[in-house]
Amino acid sequence: MSSRDRILDAYADLLAEEGERFATINAVAARAGVSKGGVLYHFPSKDQLAAAVCERLAVLAAEDAQVMRTAAEGPARYYVRSSHYAGTPLDRVLVAVSRLRQAGDARAWAAIEAAAEEWLTILHEAIGDLDTARAVKLIGDGLYYNALHRALGGQPAPSAADEGLLAVIDRMIASAAGS
Repeated sequence: MSSRDRILDAYADLLAEEGERFATINAVAARAGVSKGGVLYHFPSKDQLAAAVCERLAVLAAEDAQVMRTAAEGPARYYVRSSHYAGTPLDRVLVAVSRLRQAGDARAWAAIEAAAEEWLTILHEAIGDLDTARAVKLIGDGLYYNALHRALGGQPAPSAADEGLLAVIDRMIASAAGS
């Protein structure tokens, strides 16, 4: 892993764990195992670190969107099944960018909204009904929110999606297709 990637990982982890105020250049350097000068070589300012982590979210969300589009089980089932915080790179960066958003960073807001809009667009295209797509997305978002807070609280998250909930998703999609 490159120094640049280690620095971005350290920054994202600090944002997620401690918040924007505590994700200082010195703290990032210590977490990444590089000097402050090493951080500043790659990212001359904390603002550039924030921009880079938002860009990383865009890349990881686009990769996830592509997997979602081509999932054998279909986008809706994929979205619900993958709506569990698992500490993946996408999970960690999403939490980090959410912390930037809480601190008022407009780029963070835009990055999160762009990802959410792409996931909703995929669901809408697959289901054919915007209201049903929104309902599926909100179910997945609620699962993710719950799983994230369980993980942050040290409680293990369920490893598999609730099959009963997936059956409800299937009925919603069938109903939308029949209307």
